[in-house]
Amino acid sequence: MSYLFTPPPLASVPVVGKTERFPVHRIYCVGRNYEEHAKEMGFTGREPPFFFLKPTDSLVVVNAGETGVMPYPSLTKNLHHEIELVVAIGKGGKNIKAADALNHIYGYAVGLDMTRRDLQGEMKKQGRPWCIGKGFDLSAPIGPITPAEQAGDVMNAEIYVQVNGQDRQRSNISQLIWNVAETIEHLSAAWELQPGDLIYTGTPEGVNAVVSGDTMVGAVAGLGELTVRVA
Repeated sequence: MSYLFTPPPLASVPVVGKTERFPVHRIYCVGRNYEEHAKEMGFTGREPPFFFLKPTDSLVVVNAGETGVMPYPSLTKNLHHEIELVVAIGKGGKNIKAADALNHIYGYAVGLDMTRRDLQGEMKKQGRPWCIGKGFDLSAPIGPITPAEQAGDVMNAEIYVQVNGQDRQRSNISQLIWNVAETIEHLSAAWELQPGDLIYTGTPEGVNAVVSGDTMVGAVAGLGELTVRVA
């Protein structure tokens, strides 16, 4: 098969303890999935989960022990960090039941859902899609994937991010409104999940702005740290 121009390389993420990489199919994100974050965004209660997507080339893949670099994006004056547990799907399926959902998970990683908050807010006011606030270039930093059997008690792990050494967000995965299994059940009712899908599962309270020169260090206990500098 020939192409009019060279296609871009397949997006992929390193896997802890393996030479093979995890090829990425799609990136799904869950909105407002921690109660305290929902409150700080002006919402309350256990609303039905909702989802948005980021393009695969929005990934900033950071190897263990390294510092990733993302440029401060265009058009915004209010770039926010959102630390998240990322679920890597290894077995696809549609209408997956929560009771079976964990069998579809290959592993877990630490991710940042970077957000142009001012652009997102303006689109919300106008009743328009807010892809411009979420799906921009290099908006999805991610660390290596830890296979599920090596990840420990992820569902009760601490999650946090510090900016320039100061705490910004700190919570526990157990505080998810919709836990990982429930999220997979809802998501797979709307899309047929495929091996290679990544799910950014939501962020706790404390989202805030970063500027050029800031360094973010995020972690989920058992999965290592993700370090990203804003250029």
